[in-house]
Amino acid sequence: MLRWITQHKTQLMISGVFLLGISFSGYLAGWSQLTAICLIAAGIIGELPIAVSAYEALRVRVISIELLVSIAVIGAFIIGEYHEAAIVTLLFLFGGWLEKATLGKTRAAIKELTELAPQTAILLTDQEQHEVDIEEVEVGDLLLVKAGQRVPVDGEITSGTGLLDQSAVTGESDLVKRTQGDSVFAGTTLDNGQLTIVANRVGEETTFGKIIELVEEAQDGQSDQQQFIDRFATYYTPAVLILGILVGVITKNLNLAITILVLGCPGALVIGVPIAMVAGIGNGAKNGILVKGGAEMDRFRQVTTFIFDKTGTLTEGHPSVVNVDRLVPNADDGFKLAATLEQTATHPLGQALIEAFQPVNQEVNQVNVVKGAGITGEVGTEQVAIGNQRLMTQLKITVPQRQIDLSRDWQKNGETVVWVAINGQVTGLMGITDPIRPDVPQALAALRRLGATNLVMMTGDNQATAGAIANQLGIEEVHAGLLPEDKERLVSQYQESGQHVAFVGDGINDSPSLARADVGIAIGSGTDVAIETSGIVLMAANFNSLVHAYGLSQKTMANVTENIGIAVGTVGLLLVGLLIGVVNMASGMFIHELSILLVILNSMRLLKYQTKLDDYQGRSRQLPVQSKVTELKGRKN
Repeated sequence: MLRWITQHKTQLMISGVFLLGISFSGYLAGWSQLTAICLIAAGIIGELPIAVSAYEALRVRVISIELLVSIAVIGAFIIGEYHEAAIVTLLFLFGGWLEKATLGKTRAAIKELTELAPQTAILLTDQEQHEVDIEEVEVGDLLLVKAGQRVPVDGEITSGTGLLDQSAVTGESDLVKRTQGDSVFAGTTLDNGQLTIVANRVGEETTFGKIIELVEEAQDGQSDQQQFIDRFATYYTPAVLILGILVGVITKNLNLAITILVLGCPGALVIGVPIAMVAGIGNGAKNGILVKGGAEMDRFRQVTTFIFDKTGTLTEGHPSVVNVDRLVPNADDGFKLAATLEQTATHPLGQALIEAFQPVNQEVNQVNVVKGAGITGEVGTEQVAIGNQRLMTQLKITVPQRQIDLSRDWQKNGETVVWVAINGQVTGLMGITDPIRPDVPQALAALRRLGATNLVMMTGDNQATAGAIANQLGIEEVHAGLLPEDKERLVSQYQESGQHVAFVGDGINDSPSLARADVGIAIGSGTDVAIETSGIVLMAANFNSLVHAYGLSQKTMANVTENIGIAVGTVGLLLVGLLIGVVNMASGMFIHELSILLVILNSMRLLKYQTKLDDYQGRSRQLPVQSKVTELKGRKN
């Protein structure tokens, strides 16, 4: 019976409204008996689901809002105020229905996201096609994706070319071209073409699966405000009940006591914070921004210091060789040996070397990665060393002065200099450039306008290269020549000085700093490391998402404050109205439900929030500035 009442709450509300309408008609016709019967019936019907909710809460030792209303309605019946009992219960039910309906709308962005998850896949076995449930797909399976279909897994294209809509993962609406050897994400849509892919990650392990999991978990994450409101409501609701009883006993005015119970319902206060958080997180999810909960949203709003990794964050992460200096006639052979050695590593600068010089087919042994300096190893019978000047010094390899001067000139142009030595002799050096992301200058200007007071760059690169890039971007403070542990230590120092710090990195080498910062932000990365160590993950590899996330955090927390103000203001207004005699139980409940509707509508504005980056066009610094560059020197590895 209790379950049936709970499941048919809406139907009971409609029946009560119908009875209330009949009672009003009876009142106009002068049929007082019919009016009373219909009002009593409407009150009882409306009270049933409220009383059930109050009972269920009491079973877990919680004094709920429903208990206050139930006691008030019973009291109204006792004193013969049937119309107030009926109106209060139906208004309360209507408010609950409206709250559920509008909350559903705020969760629409998240619901749309979950509905994008593919349910089936086309499995290729011996060139035959079989449509199977997504749960049957395993890592290593070969799958076919046709135009108009969603990619079912994270994988690598083995054949075919097509344009993909990746908005479900990155939030970017532009189509991207993908061909053999490229990676694809589950949940993306193939706009045209046909692809054959091999599954690398399936089910919940896919990037899209982790996005859904994160967003769903984020709705349960609580900000400081939410935790305070929950604690407040735990004590406030019983206090109102005790106050109502005391007023009734002292004044002998049961009507006044009942009205206090109704007016004391903290509905708008309880719902104001979580609904704003759900709306803010939903907006982020729709735009490829994963916020891990209300606490992260709150901390991000307080951030004033942004620390950026350079390679792959401020730069595109696709460096290329732009200058080459050969010291010996067969220098290219040395570059090819170096490219062969770099195939054993994953550093972006090494990939630039591999693309510029064809590796040779020789065995590689004794590989040693020297943190912050480079890599050494044996390629065939040759001893190969690749890295910065520090590596050459550590290996006691003589570096000609002319090349030192040349490398300084390259570094002033923002190039990273890589030295190559074969068998203890420098054979050549290269200048490698990683282009700055085109959206960074405008985005940095937008961050400043939104409240960022300190922009810092940290990099393992040398002082001259780091300073050149910082000058182009107008970043005043730079720390160069850093290892991952150095970056983490500097983040701690900023925090100890009282600054609220956000660290923005690629989520791999920067994971210690991402975890240490008040808010860790992984940009353009769907890796497991990024998701685990970052409070915010920007699936799109652009800075526009960072600006949107920063502005969204501020708007969301401002919305929370507004909702709390509406709720507290409503309670104050009702108490004043009660004291001067213009508010009764029914009108108080009407105003109470109106305040709930108001906080819901206020929160729904967050769903449409967008950062207008055009407003910041041209506000970025166009003239170079003199950056303060600090470089760690003399480190022993």
